[in-house]
Amino acid sequence: MLEATAPADPRRALVAEFLHHLRIERRLSPHTASNYARDLDALTAHIGGTAFEGVTTAQVRRAVAGLHAGNAKRGGLSGKSIARMLSAWRTFFEWLARHHGLGANPVVGVRAPKSPRTLPQALSPDVAAQLLDAPVDGAQEIRDRAMFELFYSSGLRLSELVGLDLAAARDIAVGREVTVLGKGAKSRNVPVGAKAALALTEWLRVRGELAQPDEAALFVGARGQRVSPRVVEERLSRWGRKLGLAVHPHMLRHSFATHVLQSSGDLRAVQEMLGHASISTTQVYTHLDFQHLAKVYDQAHPRAKRK
Repeated sequence: MLEATAPADPRRALVAEFLHHLRIERRLSPHTASNYARDLDALTAHIGGTAFEGVTTAQVRRAVAGLHAGNAKRGGLSGKSIARMLSAWRTFFEWLARHHGLGANPVVGVRAPKSPRTLPQALSPDVAAQLLDAPVDGAQEIRDRAMFELFYSSGLRLSELVGLDLAAARDIAVGREVTVLGKGAKSRNVPVGAKAALALTEWLRVRGELAQPDEAALFVGARGQRVSPRVVEERLSRWGRKLGLAVHPHMLRHSFATHVLQSSGDLRAVQEMLGHASISTTQVYTHLDFQHLAKVYDQAHPRAKRK
């Protein structure tokens, strides 16, 4: 006797349609779409068999409480992680309302638990110089320095850097600026410093040793194709270990923002160069700047020193 197969969950089809909308219409990166998929899997797990149109605000609040508390084997999620998850859920239900006639959005008004605010880590200018001025040997290390100089010179995101095509090198050579495609497929122009432009010229001289003849990517990996984000992370980590540092690509972006703000004090310009939609996101660097000033004060002011 054949066993009856369980009926397909109609919610999966809606999630798949939404993820397709994110990738094709909103042109979000595969990484971002993957994060949405994971967040919606968590939602489905916490609402049991409830159809999306039947989800209540109370269920969403219970899901948030469960995610924050965790279980005996795994600790709960941070407030920041839950806030990101709630944003994904809220966006999904808004899409359901527009395209499938859903009523009230059950996520509206639900807030994530507060968690301590952590400041982004940044290298000092001297340490950044030590990292980037390290001697290089061979095409891979020449490529590495060009990538890392661009991170620090222009405050790029990892996805923006690996997404650069060879044509970007011409813009850098001519106008010392590069156009990058940021979050939500929004493009912006960012300046490129002299050190980064020189490092890029050196990379272009040896790029043919690694790149396949028809490869359009500016930076390529060992197989001659577009370098992957994971490879960039691993290479930067290797460079950092030589100095006893734990370095990741976003740290170079943070260092760029911190050092430009310390020198210029122009928060709005830093916002534009980083591609932040809201200046409140950029304002975290003012706290880093204050920490720097406070340290200088403690070291320099005669009445600040403790006996």
